[in-house]
Formats: sequence, C-alpha cells, structure tokens
Amino acid sequence: MARLSGFERRRRRVRTALKARAGGKPRLSVHRSGRHIYAQVIDDAAGRTVAQASTLDKDVRGTTGATAAAAADVGKRVAEAATKAGITKVVFDRGGFLFHGRVKALADAARESGLEF
Repeated sequence: MARLSGFERRRRRVRTALKARAGGKPRLSVHRSGRHIYAQVIDDAAGRTVAQASTLDKDVRGTTGATAAAAADVGKRVAEAATKAGITKVVFDRGGFLFHGRVKALADAARESGLEF
C-alpha cells in the first residue's frame, strides 16, 4: 500500500470524524487550489450534490481570484443556494485544509448568510 502524505492523512482523519458526528446532516465540503476555491453541499445519504459555488462560476469568473474576499463571496453564494434548496444545517468539511485564511473566510461568510454549523 502506498504511503499517504500528511495532507491525505489529515483529510482522511477529518472526514472520518465528520461522518461519525454528522447525524444525517449534509456536508459543506471545501477545496482550494492556488487559483480558485470551491464549495459544495453534499447529501451523503442520497449521494448527490445539493448546492455548489466556486470562483469559476460564469457570473464571477473574471473578477475573482485566490483571495479571502473571493472565498467570502463563494461562501455567501453557496449558503444562498443551500437555503434555496431547503438546507440550513450542515457539517463543515474543511477537507484537510487548515482553518484559516480563505477557508475561514468562506466559513464565516456562509454562517453570516444563514447556514448553521
């Protein structure tokens, strides 16, 4: 078996702990790259994505980048899409990324826009 990197071990540990305490709530999953940030609300019971937003969306593609302000905008938009789909309580899955900078900005904006986690 191949050795996992520290990031992959942390990602597995975080996701396992989330599934243990999720209690049937959907998961707000975050992924960030050097240029973009992505967020999606996933219903693990049904195995489908309920809402999503990213800096690659057509309406904001040219105006955003890898900044905390862009991440806050993504958090706001994913929260609005989730509440439109009828979801207000989620479990935050930081996906192995440390909770600071862009990931924290996305989470704070999603909380301010109505998601509870």
